[in-house]
Parts: sequence; C-alpha cells; structure tokens
Amino acid sequence: MNHDIASMRQHYANEELDITSIRTNPFDEFHHWFDEAVRAEVREPNAMMLATVDSNGMPDGRIVLLKELDERGFVFYTNYTSDKARQIENNPNACLVFSWLELGRQIRIRGRLEFYDEQKSTLYFQSRPRDSQIGAWSSPQSRPIEDRKLLEKMVAETESLFEGQDVLPKPPHWGGYILIPSEIEFWQGRLSRLHDRIKFTNDQHGWHMTRLAP
Repeated sequence: MNHDIASMRQHYANEELDITSIRTNPFDEFHHWFDEAVRAEVREPNAMMLATVDSNGMPDGRIVLLKELDERGFVFYTNYTSDKARQIENNPNACLVFSWLELGRQIRIRGRLEFYDEQKSTLYFQSRPRDSQIGAWSSPQSRPIEDRKLLEKMVAETESLFEGQDVLPKPPHWGGYILIPSEIEFWQGRLSRLHDRIKFTNDQHGWHMTRLAP
C-alpha cells in the first residue's frame, strides 16, 4: 500500500451540538438532521449500516436503506431467507449507523428488530420498479450459486411466470423489519477531536439525554 493510513485524518469545523438546544425527542432531532443531509445533497442519506450477530456470536454488518420512519422506529426491507434474516431470528437485537461525512455527523441507533406491517410491506414492494420486483422473486439471497448465468436463468423463469403483469404480488419470503430503538446517539464532529456526543436512552418514563465524552 502506498498510502500512510495512520496519518489520514479529517479536521471537523462544523456546527456544535449542545444538550440545551437539541430537540428533546430523538425522532424530531433525527428528522431535522436527515432533512439537512438531504439539503446538503449527501449521497444516499438513507443508507445505513445494519449490524447483527450470528448464532456463533460473530458480529456481521451490511449497508441497507432506510425506507420508512414512523413513531415506533426505523424500517428497511429484505429477503426473509437471507443471512441477515436468520441472524435476526436468532437474536433480534441490532444496531443502525448513519454516516454523513459531508456534514461531519454520525447517528448510532441500538434496539430490537420486529417484522414490519405486512400490508405496508406489500404496498412498498409493489411501488418498486418492476425489475426490482422480479429480482426479489428470483434471487435466493445469500445462498451460494455456481455463476451469474444461473441467476439470469432464474430471472428469465420469473419473467415468464409473471409475463404481462406490471405489478407483481409480494413474495412470501420478502418484507420489512422495524428497529424499535432503546438508544439513539447523535455525533457531531468538532475541532481537535473534541466532538459532541449526545445520547438518548429510553425507559418506561420516556427519553433521557446524556452528554458523552468524545
């Protein structure tokens, strides 16, 4: 490698994050930050890292897309036979991370995953481009395949099965999850690595804020 990784660093000089001015509901603060990320034209602001744990206790992670946010939590969609789905079935505790480097911001969300509403999952599936609907029916997600030709063959078979249909039924093996948060941490990069960190923790009395050392 020709790069000096150890010397790579970003000097943050963005807004401050103060516990006296932050919104008291973390969902409200998330909406505010998300809107700012959209206005700043952050590339794919709804991209988030989903961390789960497999049956051997080994952590796993991948990027998924936030597709809905309601008063309960954060929603994404996937194949229910995928590796991530099997890990979620074994251990529903998970973490989401949003990283908006252009703004020097990060949000970490810890909580518990549940199946999302079936009707809403169907509505979202049928709003996707037809090629994406075909792909969801065709791909045995996370399973080993010999080569891409096999995948193309499965796509062709699905095309034949649904020939003439613009809107496909939702596959029974596909749908949404919602992460219901117990903790949400907002991280704002500051100069000299003295970053601002505000963590919200939820209990039976509601949300509580704490400032964390960087």
